[in-house]
Amino acid sequence: MGLLSFIKEAGEKLFGGSSAHAAEAAPGAAVDPNAANTAAANAIKTYIETQNLGLTNLQVGYVATTGVVTLSGNAPSQEASEKASLAAGNVANVTSVDNNLQAPAAAAAQYHDVVSGDTLSAISKKYYGDANKYNAIFEANKPMLKSPDKIYPGQKLRIPAL
Repeated sequence: MGLLSFIKEAGEKLFGGSSAHAAEAAPGAAVDPNAANTAAANAIKTYIETQNLGLTNLQVGYVATTGVVTLSGNAPSQEASEKASLAAGNVANVTSVDNNLQAPAAAAAQYHDVVSGDTLSAISKKYYGDANKYNAIFEANKPMLKSPDKIYPGQKLRIPAL
């Protein structure tokens, strides 16, 4: 699928705010960057697995100095692969996701970066020409989205073809 970029400061706080950058969180302390990266990768993997996307052999890597997450394994569909990228990328301190998940070939979705004032209806109007088709976007981003009213600036959403 390739590399997707995200806003570093936006997203789920899996690492306790900025503590993914362990060296910054404890200046002068002896910190093992490999252990910190592994702990962050495990937290991201656990978060992706809670989305129940049907992924198998999921491997997650994370490098705190660059904010890059790398995904590998198998996805049952292009949609599941895209949702895994979004789940990983919509985590605070992640700047990009290199998705190497193997999935059956299918048309890739578009993506939308949420800005202040956006609603799913407005996004639906922009991409589909009909504000009432917002539920297609909501469904395409479940289970990361819990409610159509709960989107936030900096979040990246999957916009499926109708």
